[in-house]
Amino acid sequence: MKKIKSSFVGLITFILIVVELIIGFGILTIINIPRIIFPFKFFKVLLSKVSNYIGDITVYGLKLIMLIMHGNNINVIDDTDEYARDKWYMAMSNHQSWADIFILLVVANYKIPLLKFFMKKELWWIPFIFLANKTLNMPFVNRHSKDAIEKDPSLRMKDYKNTIKSCKRFLRSPSTIFSYAEGTRFTKEKHVNQSSPYKNLLTPKTGGLATSLSAIPNIDTLVDYSIVYKSNKRDAWSFLSGEMKNVTVLVKKYEIPNSLKNKNYSEDSGYREDFKTWIEKIWQSKDNDIEKLKI
Repeated sequence: MKKIKSSFVGLITFILIVVELIIGFGILTIINIPRIIFPFKFFKVLLSKVSNYIGDITVYGLKLIMLIMHGNNINVIDDTDEYARDKWYMAMSNHQSWADIFILLVVANYKIPLLKFFMKKELWWIPFIFLANKTLNMPFVNRHSKDAIEKDPSLRMKDYKNTIKSCKRFLRSPSTIFSYAEGTRFTKEKHVNQSSPYKNLLTPKTGGLATSLSAIPNIDTLVDYSIVYKSNKRDAWSFLSGEMKNVTVLVKKYEIPNSLKNKNYSEDSGYREDFKTWIEKIWQSKDNDIEKLKI
């Protein structure tokens, strides 16, 4: 009986989320069609603000679906509510599951501007991801591996220019530039292969965050999310069926040092090292926090 109930919950949750996304992105698509006809800067800025507004409403709909189907089981620990909707932010999180994106969107909803994710170019064929790229300015990126850059150093500049170009879109309206600093979902196998110095995290990759800051120097605050699930399951169905519904999210804010602003990540090796050191200090604190939350 319990299995039948969880299957029913999972199926209904899936249907509701798909319907919600179809409605949300359907409206966004219709609203953004005129952008093709009238490619003026002021019009793009207006559409960006309207699109973000609709995006926030769509996320709120997802929040209601999760509340109805799974109950109020997201425990948010946040020592401050001092956020502004008219400012730009940078945000990062550990990455454990496909469900992380829904948890983060819900936690951030109406607190800070809509989260804007950098998405792998290989995922362009997924309808909702493609529409997010076109209507919410969530850019595709094609980051080259460390080995590829060592063989051809010019690729670093290519990746940098592509990211800078993508970030310029975020200047149209207040946004939160988001990055999974680990670059991939955490697994024990990846943790071992990396020889990660952290107990609960993979080694952070700082290039995306640092480049975003280079493009948008008026970002003053980094918001760090630490996600801890009670369940050890991490698959999509476990999230939909409610087996992963109990989750704690610790939120911390960090003021970005002035010494890390208005720098060129691609050309300034000193800046790369300073930014890396700053993030690693936060990462160590984050690792300790996750360890405590697991108890």
